[in-house]
Amino acid sequence: MAQIELDLSHSYVAHPQADEDYALLPLKFTFRDGGAYALLGPSGCGKTTLLNCVSGLLHPSHGRILFDGQDVTGKTPQARNIAQVFQFPVVYDTMTVAENLAFPLRNRGVPPERIRERVGRIAEMLEMSHVLDRRASGLTADAKQKISLGRGLVRNDVSAILFDEPLTVIDPQLKWELRRKLKEIHHEFKLTLIYVTHDQTEALTFADQVMVMARGRAVQVGSADDLFERPAHTFVGHFIGSPGMNFLPAEWRDGALRVGQCRVDGVSDALAAKLAHAGPVKLGVRPEYLRLTDARTPGAIPVRVDRVQDVGTYTLLVADFEGTPLRARLGADAAAMAAGATVWLSALNPHTCFYRDEELIQ
Repeated sequence: MAQIELDLSHSYVAHPQADEDYALLPLKFTFRDGGAYALLGPSGCGKTTLLNCVSGLLHPSHGRILFDGQDVTGKTPQARNIAQVFQFPVVYDTMTVAENLAFPLRNRGVPPERIRERVGRIAEMLEMSHVLDRRASGLTADAKQKISLGRGLVRNDVSAILFDEPLTVIDPQLKWELRRKLKEIHHEFKLTLIYVTHDQTEALTFADQVMVMARGRAVQVGSADDLFERPAHTFVGHFIGSPGMNFLPAEWRDGALRVGQCRVDGVSDALAAKLAHAGPVKLGVRPEYLRLTDARTPGAIPVRVDRVQDVGTYTLLVADFEGTPLRARLGADAAAMAAGATVWLSALNPHTCFYRDEELIQ
């Protein structure tokens, strides 16, 4: 495995002039040896471009890439010793499952007994031992993608294993099982894994560190808790979570916090000092941390109920605060609220965040 250091940017335009000309804005980051990382973001955010720069399929237009301190910017994927698993299964239909899994090892002259041992171990982990002698042509798309995953994992001498949305064609139940298997394999072999996905559940359950990307920029890198509890940017707050974070206009004015036109009490002295000179800001609070209360409670705001949805494990309140939509995940006792009614929600709590120019006020 290798430590991978990036200091690069990339544009598909010959002479980029503005941020919009870059598929990948200047980025400096280190993937540590043995770490499990996810690149998370919507389509077109630059995550696959970044992955292809790491693998050697794409030469960055600016900067360089180091593997264990060695500059590999101009080297091919083969010279970088990279294994890559793509979105759609790449298998040899005329070969058996065992032959497909063994192919990368045979190409490198690994002794037959070592090949049998390694193929058997990977097949057992992926629960494919019972189909090792079957031809790949007769298998489902799910099974073929498991072969692709196995071929990426079968070598233990690679610098890193890169996954480009590998579970797209996989059945939802099998997705959960394969994520668990990848986690187990990572913990056992301490592989350097970089996983590209637009699915936050995949990213947050698979990776130790998640890089959230938007418009070619790495907006925040952190653990699942970091991204959920303290989003560094409003994009992260909106993108992570279901539903995403609520954002309400706020400002410190006349010695008090105003959320919209509503005065909100209960602000700590430390927070008041930060907001006093911040100007207009956004109050960010996740639906999970809003609670029903009354007008006398410090930090409470009035909202108008638009609709209430029983989601089974919780009640989703969709409400309006002075023209701004707001969502709250509440208990079953909230299901009886009528549309058009006014209720009070606690907007200030230890999890509330404030943003100026879309970035978190620390």
